[in-house]
Amino acid sequence: MKTSLSPSWELSTENAASSYGRPVLVNRTTGETFGTADILKAYPSFGFMPAAEVVRRLAKTKKLDDEGRDLVARFTEDRRK
Repeated sequence: MKTSLSPSWELSTENAASSYGRPVLVNRTTGETFGTADILKAYPSFGFMPAAEVVRRLAKTKKLDDEGRDLVARFTEDRRK
């Protein structure tokens, strides 16, 4: 399962870095993967922050289906959807 969060980022359980159904954040350009607590600078305007916060921010601007919302919740450990 995977869902696009922006042209550059997606959440995926299909990547080799994903385990036990836990999604990873994937940079579509480089293929680099990030776990929930990894620190990154997704875009210059974001500054450095944990990947979970990057996903929360990107998900706010994206119209996600139920599957996409589930991936976001599983990645950020936010079950409120």
